[in-house]
Amino acid sequence: MAVSARRGRPLTPEEIHMTALRLIDAAGVEKLSMRKLAAELDVNPMSLYHHVQDRTDLLRGVCALVAAEVRLPPDDGAPWQDQLRALAHAYRSIARSHPSLWSHMNTHPDVVDQSGALWVVYNRILVAAGVPADRLAHTRTALFTFVSGFITAESEGLLAELARLAELDGVDDADATFAVAVDLIIAGLENGPSRFARP
Repeated sequence: MAVSARRGRPLTPEEIHMTALRLIDAAGVEKLSMRKLAAELDVNPMSLYHHVQDRTDLLRGVCALVAAEVRLPPDDGAPWQDQLRALAHAYRSIARSHPSLWSHMNTHPDVVDQSGALWVVYNRILVAAGVPADRLAHTRTALFTFVSGFITAESEGLLAELARLAELDGVDDADATFAVAVDLIIAGLENGPSRFARP
């Protein structure tokens, strides 16, 4: 384990990733640099490379740290519909707690571990919903894109703007609108085996 000559104590991957996340939350992913991170940690920038290969590898670690914070629905026998709702809200919580990181994750999928716990739970729920193995990847991608698109619209203020233009009361209530979006997903999955038939 590398020891910082400046502060005389070991530098750990967890400290690196937690500090990077704090800087990202404060100023955005774009403003994060290895030099700024090293200054915040009071180490020589080269010390970071004992733990991370480069900035992309650093962001992978930060994403893994955030993913570990997410409260995923357990496999406790609850209806898959309830588990899917819980998973959707858990995923949305990342965007609310760490908006800049989520935006970066959404446009740079290479920093996300596609085999992580969130994806394992997602697959488990879709299988419980009756999605056949040969349609699982397509269904997973389609639903993920749908939910990510909603969160993007929410984070960029599009929902509130649509409500303003349409002069519709309550449409700018993002929580209620998100609940409707998830219910639409569930209704689609409940719509019988024919929904998975190939054209």
